[in-house]
Amino acid sequence: MNHPRPKARLSRALGIPLTRKCVRYLERRPYPPGVHGRNRRKTSDYQVRLREKQRLRHQYNVSETQLRRTFDEAARGAGKTGESLVTLLERRLDAVVLRAGLARSIYQARQLVGHGHVTVDGGKVDRPSYRLRPGQVVAVRERSRSLPPLQLAAAGAHADDQPRPYLSVERAELRATLLREPARHEVPVVCDEQLVVEFYSR
Repeated sequence: MNHPRPKARLSRALGIPLTRKCVRYLERRPYPPGVHGRNRRKTSDYQVRLREKQRLRHQYNVSETQLRRTFDEAARGAGKTGESLVTLLERRLDAVVLRAGLARSIYQARQLVGHGHVTVDGGKVDRPSYRLRPGQVVAVRERSRSLPPLQLAAAGAHADDQPRPYLSVERAELRATLLREPARHEVPVVCDEQLVVEFYSR
């Protein structure tokens, strides 16, 4: 999903950096954008829950329809709904591409998948919402590996400081394997998922 709104402005509205580039903008102006950004009145309970939902949605770059559908699926399953929701989102192909260090942001990860540069178990998949199962292998197509952004990825430019324990990454080969379903505490998402559950359950 393409969000034409400037990412730095959106990051300030949500209170979290959506890309690495946005970190310095948020540090310089750690308050919402607009004339009244510094003087916002106390937020209501509804606004608090709405902001948490928006934080989760924009960190995965999904539409409201996609998030609601994923929430309904998580609610039908076993376990805590909030944790299941994050786990289902984390298994999206674009999210795995990002966590594996093959892209610098969720937006670039979505573009790489949408443009057909990524394979799953050797077959081309161009749907960012494709949900991986444990054991599946994500890789960059041979013909795409010479692209400058992917050469940077192979050099480790986009790698996280802490590797994700649910992923096995072969950086030089631009390949990653989903070993198991991620646990909530292993997912680097800034969100109180219980507030998201409360928002959708109201």
